[in-house]
Amino acid sequence: MSQPAIKFRDGCLQVVVWRNTSTEGKTYYTVNPQRSYKTGDDTWKESDSLNGDDLLPMAELLREAYRWIREQKKADAMGRKEADQVTAK
Repeated sequence: MSQPAIKFRDGCLQVVVWRNTSTEGKTYYTVNPQRSYKTGDDTWKESDSLNGDDLLPMAELLREAYRWIREQKKADAMGRKEADQVTAK
């Protein structure tokens, strides 16, 4: 199984960012917001359902993920430009 590119966490909330490659070879990113909770038998579970108190902290985690992805896309583009320059020589 592949590993996440990065995780952002705040208490029981987390945003998991995945780096993927399309069939055309282009990189793209997907994001999974999750909330962890404990069941009655002390088993930890994950859910994508949020309650009202989770909304603002999750919004901040999503903002962090967005900024990280933007930086990664810039780095990806620079890598492509550098690779194109080497190929063109």
